[in-house]
Amino acid sequence: MRIAILEDDTDQLALLRRWLVDDGHDVHGYLAGREMMKQAGRESFDLFVLDWQVPDVSGADVLVWLREHVSKTVPVLFVTVRDSEQDIVFALEKGADDYMIKPARRQELIARVRALLRRAYPREEQKLLSFPPFEIDLQRNEVRREGAVIDLTPKEFELAVVLFRNIGRLLSRGHLQETVWGRTGDLHTRTVDTHVSQVRKKLDLRQETGYRVVPIYNYGYRLEQILSP
Repeated sequence: MRIAILEDDTDQLALLRRWLVDDGHDVHGYLAGREMMKQAGRESFDLFVLDWQVPDVSGADVLVWLREHVSKTVPVLFVTVRDSEQDIVFALEKGADDYMIKPARRQELIARVRALLRRAYPREEQKLLSFPPFEIDLQRNEVRREGAVIDLTPKEFELAVVLFRNIGRLLSRGHLQETVWGRTGDLHTRTVDTHVSQVRKKLDLRQETGYRVVPIYNYGYRLEQILSP
């Protein structure tokens, strides 16, 4: 999963980042509130970890901004020294999903992050995903339409899985790049566009098939399901 951390202590940021990277996540760290807000407006993330007392814009204000301008559902976890009941209640009432008091403990942090991600993005251990008329066979790495196998490259298959598992959610190019290709610094964003175009063409994603890929200029893509009237 793709996680953004707001933490102005460089040592603490490095520690949290290492813990979460070791747990298999792609982690982006920000030292100031305005810096995180700028990137959150350009990129999509699966979870935000916020400190409260940071330069220029507090974590509490970042939370309010995220809920108003980015998403009302992406999980937000506070990790902060502020331990008053008033602060905890304020954060939870403004949209935070969980609250930890520093010093953070590794196993507790990982457990809370996993719990938040499970609730936000439930993924049953299914080997066959059904999105009529499509079936996605995770064991055979196949996408089938009404029983017929669609010829996809391995990366096209991975991209199709990500899009269908996130129907209705806007995903940035950077998010798709990290999820499908990993953190490859020299991968051009045009590669993402080309693969999305191929998936759309090969799966024939248009209104008649019940799904469409919507490009968002300078941001990314959203797979939408078109419901019959």
